[in-house]
Amino acid sequence: MGVALTLRGIWSFLRRIDFLLIAVPLALGVLSVLMINSITLGSAGYPKQVVIQIAAFSIGLVVMIVAIIIDSSIFERFYLIFYALSILIQLTVFIPGLSLTKYGTRAWINLFGITTMQPSELVKITFVIALAAYLTRRRDTLFTFKGFCMAFAYALPIVGLVAYIDLGAGIIMSFVFVGMVFAAGLKGSLFLKLAGAFILSIPIIYRFMEPHQKERFEAFLHPDNTKIEATYQLMQSKVAIGSGGFFGKGLGNGSIKESGFLPVQESDFIYSIICEELGFVGGVAVISLYAIMILRIWRIIANAREVFSALMVMGFLCMFGFQIFENIGMTMGVMPITGITLPFLSAGGSSVVVNMIAIGLMVGVGVRSHTRAYKHIHTTPTP
Repeated sequence: MGVALTLRGIWSFLRRIDFLLIAVPLALGVLSVLMINSITLGSAGYPKQVVIQIAAFSIGLVVMIVAIIIDSSIFERFYLIFYALSILIQLTVFIPGLSLTKYGTRAWINLFGITTMQPSELVKITFVIALAAYLTRRRDTLFTFKGFCMAFAYALPIVGLVAYIDLGAGIIMSFVFVGMVFAAGLKGSLFLKLAGAFILSIPIIYRFMEPHQKERFEAFLHPDNTKIEATYQLMQSKVAIGSGGFFGKGLGNGSIKESGFLPVQESDFIYSIICEELGFVGGVAVISLYAIMILRIWRIIANAREVFSALMVMGFLCMFGFQIFENIGMTMGVMPITGITLPFLSAGGSSVVVNMIAIGLMVGVGVRSHTRAYKHIHTTPTP
């Protein structure tokens, strides 16, 4: 009878798993491997990058299963540990002999000489957990300016440190912070005032940007100025997207990638190459897969049993949503060019594994959800 109950419990657990949410990243993973193979074929990095991507998805699948099984609500008790880990993990880039500089940024560490890792990727997970726990405890104060300032002070050491090392990752985490605070109870009027203050502070932020970051910002503001290198890259990206036509030139037959004028094609501009080789159909298919993923995540939030779990999933939703919009948008010129990658498609072992962990945690929340609790998140306390 005990065995029967155990089997019944396992079956009940499996029935609640959102296999569609799992299938989308895996489908994107298959496309990612095919595109990276196409882009790097014949280059010095071939086939290492392809092997790393396959290995990353294999490891990611294992850790995703573990994340599904673990009840993530227990993380709330240890949020201070996750907060400390967020800082300590990022500080590893300052360890001599371990840190690496790539693309002008000292944001990587060397893993036994086999591959590299961006600590900021792992910090995304620990930060979301730590912030979700804090906001769950302080929801009753978030409708006030003082409450927001306290939440901001809580997040600033982590976000500031990450942004100092990797501006792209810092921007993602800033967006995650805003989305989670708003979901936890920040008043709309206060949100608009703060958004206005941020817009007014952009000139100050611009002064502290690195030269290559300023160039990308200038390219966004002046898309017709071909004297700016980043503008030329954007033009090449648009040419790649437009030249693909409806059905594309065929996998491996793209010509823009051969020119060398479009940098980091296997990562930052992989969507441009997808559109060139697989055409409008391929580009729409990718966006459709992301839309399905976002809708399934939103469904988990809507049915979350606990406020902490719902806020954690909201953090991951903001993380994925912003990265997708920013990366695809920058290839078309509607967003500034940044080093923000496209989830599950861009080359990068650490980002793949971390994204799979996030998917596993969210699926686990969905499995354990029985009652609707999202309405409680948006209930703004009465002053």
